[in-house]
Amino acid sequence: MNILVINCGSSSLKFSVIDTQTGKDLARGLFDKLGSQAPSFKLESPLLSAPKKGNLPGGSEHEASLDALANFLASDEMHLEIEAVGHRVVHGGERFTSACLMDQEALDAVKSCSSLAPLHNPANLLGIESSRQHFPELPQVGVFDTAFHQTIEPEAYLYAIPYELYREHGIRRYGFHGSSHKYVTSEAARILGKPLDQTSIITAHLGNGCSAAAIENGACVDTTMGLTPLEGLVMGTRSGDLDPGIVFHLHRALGLSIEEIDTILNKKSGLLGLSEFSNDMRSLRQASANGNETAKRAVSIFTRRLAKSIASLRAALDKCDALVFTGGIGENDVQTRAETLVRLQHLGMLVDEQANATAGVDQDGIISQANSPVKVIVIPTNEELMIARETEQLVGSK
Repeated sequence: MNILVINCGSSSLKFSVIDTQTGKDLARGLFDKLGSQAPSFKLESPLLSAPKKGNLPGGSEHEASLDALANFLASDEMHLEIEAVGHRVVHGGERFTSACLMDQEALDAVKSCSSLAPLHNPANLLGIESSRQHFPELPQVGVFDTAFHQTIEPEAYLYAIPYELYREHGIRRYGFHGSSHKYVTSEAARILGKPLDQTSIITAHLGNGCSAAAIENGACVDTTMGLTPLEGLVMGTRSGDLDPGIVFHLHRALGLSIEEIDTILNKKSGLLGLSEFSNDMRSLRQASANGNETAKRAVSIFTRRLAKSIASLRAALDKCDALVFTGGIGENDVQTRAETLVRLQHLGMLVDEQANATAGVDQDGIISQANSPVKVIVIPTNEELMIARETEQLVGSK
């Protein structure tokens, strides 16, 4: 099937058209800075001699970008026949444990989760509702970041706060990046030559947003992100784990509002806050090599926290076949992998420096030593393909 995959953010819309038989992109693109005075787009396809770039009228929103997308897909040079639309939805709460057709009942359920992801779900809903108008004849499927983590047991997802807050308000650990963790888990099983339901691994998705997960016999049993994507590892601009008392101190002692604290922890912390100049690991590595001490500090804290979290997730597994690195940093930053793994030798994760330098390109991504008790694998993630596959599976079963 040809599946249109849409990832709708508050001011952007990314899309891919994926042939699920081959796994290849037939087209992809980005509509950016929506709602501003200078919204732009970039459209790519093997069918085009060169990417199409340009601007939309000032103030154009998601509806205008989807209109442009529909015209692009139906143009003479493309003329791609789409059979279903798969949407990334960040938060599905406990209501969604798998992909779901986005009828009115499902839309209402996603809206009810918006308080758990106020920056993400409303934008996701915009994309779904606009897509229903532009492609009314096509099945619209929601694929949820949180769904893969719904196999986690209460002992792992409950916080040590009054139980009624969970019972009445759903406050618990949910986890995110589910499509990525699910995709690389299936790929790891293939590389290891094991059935998925006999594969136990730790997956580390490292990009601007970062999370790690413990997967036992193919099912997630623990993860680092929580009620929101703020908890866990150090990220590009998010703090990750911190003492909750810091929030009270910032309010009481410094007079900061809840909104100001939210902005600090989500948009001004992490690598950006520690380095004071960048949330991009590539820039920080370059600055570190040039002797910048704040950059060195930022990346050192990042890798220490990562190793500590991986070690704690190991305690959630009876056995561990492999550690997987994925995401922009996980796939491309040799030093991050090396600096993390040097702290994990006691867990049987022994890196082969030469293989790590090439991300195991000649060894199906394996970067561990031949005698390493736990394999270490670099696997490029493909969340869009995972969304397309789940969409096809659901639509094909109807």
